[in-house]
Amino acid sequence: MEKLRLGPLAFTILFSFLVWSSSFETCIAAGRGRHWRQVSASLTKKKTKSSHGSGSSKKHKAQLAPPSPAPVESTPKYSLPAAPPSPAPVESTPKYSPPAAPPEDTGGKSSAQTFNVMDFGAQGDGSSDDTKAFQDAWAAACKVEASTVLVPQGYEFLVGPISFSGPYCQADITFHLDGKIYAPTEADVWGGGLLWWIEFSKLKGIIIQGSGTIDGRGSVWWDQAPYDDPIDDDEELAVPSSDTVEGDSTLPVRGEMSSSMPRIKPTALRFYGSFNVTVTGITIQNSPQCHLKFDNCVGVLVHDMVISSPGDSPNTDGIHLQNSKDVLIHSSDLACGDDCISIQTGCSNVYVHNVNCGPGHGISIGSLGRDNTKACVSNITVRDVNMYNTMNGVRIKTWQGGSGSVQGVMFSNIQVSEVEQPIVIDQFYCDKSSCKNQSSAVALSGITYERIRGTYTVKPVHFACSDNMPCVDVTLTAIELMPLQERYHLYDPFCWQTFGLLSTPTVPPIPCLQIGKPAKNRIQSDHDYC
Repeated sequence: MEKLRLGPLAFTILFSFLVWSSSFETCIAAGRGRHWRQVSASLTKKKTKSSHGSGSSKKHKAQLAPPSPAPVESTPKYSLPAAPPSPAPVESTPKYSPPAAPPEDTGGKSSAQTFNVMDFGAQGDGSSDDTKAFQDAWAAACKVEASTVLVPQGYEFLVGPISFSGPYCQADITFHLDGKIYAPTEADVWGGGLLWWIEFSKLKGIIIQGSGTIDGRGSVWWDQAPYDDPIDDDEELAVPSSDTVEGDSTLPVRGEMSSSMPRIKPTALRFYGSFNVTVTGITIQNSPQCHLKFDNCVGVLVHDMVISSPGDSPNTDGIHLQNSKDVLIHSSDLACGDDCISIQTGCSNVYVHNVNCGPGHGISIGSLGRDNTKACVSNITVRDVNMYNTMNGVRIKTWQGGSGSVQGVMFSNIQVSEVEQPIVIDQFYCDKSSCKNQSSAVALSGITYERIRGTYTVKPVHFACSDNMPCVDVTLTAIELMPLQERYHLYDPFCWQTFGLLSTPTVPPIPCLQIGKPAKNRIQSDHDYC
C-alpha cells in the first residue's frame, strides 16, 4: 500500500489545525476552572446568609457542572453544646401520664432506684429531728433518673424547713409519702419567719404521691395571728341579723404567748420554677398559711388529694396558683380558712373540675392589681364543683389602680349550699380598713356563669365594677339561687357598671345587669394590655 504523501501546502494546513485544536481545549479547561471558582465563592456567601435563615441552595446546585459538591442545606447543622432536654409542650388541657406506681417493697431497705429515708438516719419517732436524713435521701435520689424517695408508712417524721432543689437533679423523681411529716412548733427553728416549709424547686417531672400526711401544726401560728392581719373584705357583707350573736367566728382564738412565733407564716408545700408537676393521694392539713402553692410552674396536675384546716384558720388558702400555666385540678376535697383555690396574676390555661370546697372562701381569681401592678389572667374554667358553707362561691376580685386584664373565664355547673354570696365580681377589693380611690382598673371581659344553683345566706349576685373600666361580656345562663334565712340579713342582687347578657331567666331576677356594651369606656393603653 502506498504511503500517503502530503504536499507542502497540505502539510502546513494540517499542522496549523492541530495546533489550533490544542489551544481550544486549553481555553475550555481554563474556562471551566473559572466557572467552578465563581460558583464556590457564591455558595460560601449563600451559606453564610442561610445560617441566618434566608435563601436556598437549589438554584446553585442546578448550575454546577460535574463533579458536583456535597449538597448544602439552607440552614447548616451546627454542633451545639449539650443542654438539658426541654420539656414537651403542654396543651391547653394538659395530657398527663398517670403517676408512677408505688415503689416495690424492698424489705425497708433502699434499692438502686428507691431511697428510703430510714436508711439515711431518720428515726420516725415524731420527736427526733429527721431533716438531715430527708436531705441526704434526696441528694442520693437526685443523681438517679426516675428514682424514688420513700417516706414509709407507720412512722412520724419531724422535719424542719427544707428545700428539695434542682436544677441539676435528674428528671422524673418521685417523692412517695406514706408516713406522716410534722412541722416543728419551736419559734427558733423559723428565725424571723419563712415563706415556705417544704419546697420543691427547678425540677422536671416531679411527682408527690402516696397515702401519707403533711401536717403544718398551724394552730400555734393561728392563735397568735396579729389582730391587724389582712382580712377578706367580703366578710363585711356577712352581717348578723341579731346583735345577740355571741363572739365573732371569723377571728381565731388568741394564744397566751402571742409574740413567740414570727409574724411571717410559711406555706406548707411549695413548688417553684418546675415543669410537669404531679401531686396526688396525699393529705395536707393545718398549714400555718397557704397549704399548696405553685409559682412559675408549667404543666401542673393535682388530683385525688385532701386539704384540711378549720374554717376560721386565717389566710390558709387551699391551692394557690401564681405565674403558672397549663394547670389541671380535679377530684379533690378542699377545706380551709380562705380561698379553696386562688388564681393569681400570670396564670393561663387553668382547668378545675369535680372539686368539693368548704369550709372556706370559695374559688377566687385574685386579688389582682395591688399597689398599681399589672395583672394578666386568661382561659380559666371552673366546673362541676360543690361548695358548702363557704363565704363566696365563684369570685373575681381586683384592686383599684391596677392594670392588665382578666378574660376568657367560665364558671359552669356550680352547686352551692348555704353559701353567703355565690357569684361575686369586686373591683373595689380592699383587705384593710381603708383604700384610696383610683380610676384605673384591671379590665374584665368574657366572663360566663352557667348553671349556678343552690342556696345563699346573704346575697345571690354581687357585681361591683369600675366606673372607668366597666365589666363587659358578662353572660348568665340557668342561674337558680334560693335564699336560706338564718342569722343573716338578705340582700337583692347588686350590679354596678356591669354589661352583658341574660341568656335565660334567672332566679332571682337580675334586672341590674345592663344589656349590651357600655356607651363610654376608657380605651386601654398599651400598658393595660396583656
